[in-house]
Amino acid sequence: MNSSAASALPSHGLLFVASDVDAADEPDFNRWYDREHVEERVRIPGFLSGARYVSQSGGRKYLGLYRTESLDAFTTADYRAAFERQTPWSVANLDRMRNPMRRVCSVEAVTGFGSGSQLVVLPLPQAGDAQALIEQARELGEKLADADGFVQSYLLVPDTTLSTPLPRESKENRTLDPLFVVEASTVSAARALRELAASAFDRNPADAWLLELGWKLNASDLR
Repeated sequence: MNSSAASALPSHGLLFVASDVDAADEPDFNRWYDREHVEERVRIPGFLSGARYVSQSGGRKYLGLYRTESLDAFTTADYRAAFERQTPWSVANLDRMRNPMRRVCSVEAVTGFGSGSQLVVLPLPQAGDAQALIEQARELGEKLADADGFVQSYLLVPDTTLSTPLPRESKENRTLDPLFVVEASTVSAARALRELAASAFDRNPADAWLLELGWKLNASDLR
């Protein structure tokens, strides 16, 4: 799909949840995520997929990405009910999150398609001109698409109303910065794309997160 066709489509939404976990709690935390939480979220109407990543460098250790049809998925009664009817297992593991980060974002400037095994997350400063940043991200994505191992890139723009913090998330100096994301097929490609993206946005490559896909569940997989 070319960029003009993609821009005509409504933006997907995406829930970005990152956190660290104490080593002693990791076995049950991962079991809960893998056996209950991802499926529970992906079954909510309007959710398209849920994916888990583990950091190889930078950021929090664990990242969950949940793609939705639009931001409207986060305003429905079904989504609210997911919070009002938390299971005891969920309550216990949400409390185990350390330094959590929750963002509800619109997915902008999508280039490419598919899912890569490697993920680059580059935090960007808040932009005075949001549309200009989206255009810059789109132009960069089109350039990165020529690189070996490139799968997809997009810009995550947090919604200030929907991005309410998790219970243990610090509210002090909390900023909702945009995030440029690149999906790649190999570790070497991800590292090269990280360098190119950081250079284009005049950022330090060391500020970018490098993560590896653990597993992904699509709503179409559920019965």
